[in-house]
Amino acid sequence: MHRSIRWLILPLLLALLSGCGYNQIQRYDQEVKATWAEVLNQYKRRADLVPNLVNTVKGYAAHESQVLTDVAEARAKVGQIQVNADDAASLAQYQAAQGDLSQALSRLLMVAENYPNLKADQAFRDLQVQLEGTENRITVARGRYIEAVKNYNIYIRSFPQLIVARMFGYKEKPNFTVENEAQIQNAPTVDFGQPSTRTQ
Repeated sequence: MHRSIRWLILPLLLALLSGCGYNQIQRYDQEVKATWAEVLNQYKRRADLVPNLVNTVKGYAAHESQVLTDVAEARAKVGQIQVNADDAASLAQYQAAQGDLSQALSRLLMVAENYPNLKADQAFRDLQVQLEGTENRITVARGRYIEAVKNYNIYIRSFPQLIVARMFGYKEKPNFTVENEAQIQNAPTVDFGQPSTRTQ
């Protein structure tokens, strides 16, 4: 009798395991890891451009020391963070540091506008093009990562996969947030500077 019950339970267990989603969880988890690696790769590419960009600007605008220092410090801050993409606080800290570097680079490029000789320098123009291309790659890589995390999180929160995910310790992954979320929630004020045409 016990042997016949075992033969009945074994196919049932195999059927349950095949439909439990464990393999699919693995696939989604690996997709998240791969897309995260690409995000890090593109951010590193940008960080590698910074010293050459700073040195080129320094050659023409050495007295803009505060802007140059800000860029160097922002890059150093990014390099010091050991990001853990599975930890929301770590990801937020990393995102904030990358945002600071983006702002510092924007200020550096704005300073460059005041130096026609710098803007005409071929090395500077090449670096600008590389930086612009890298920023685009970062945007694409982040978009793919956001999508991969979304798919993973939806899958492990769906039934019956959520049971398997909990059994094996798979948790929801944090995702990138909008840096200026508070600002973009408010509608912008539009003022075209035209006087009112109402008559009293």
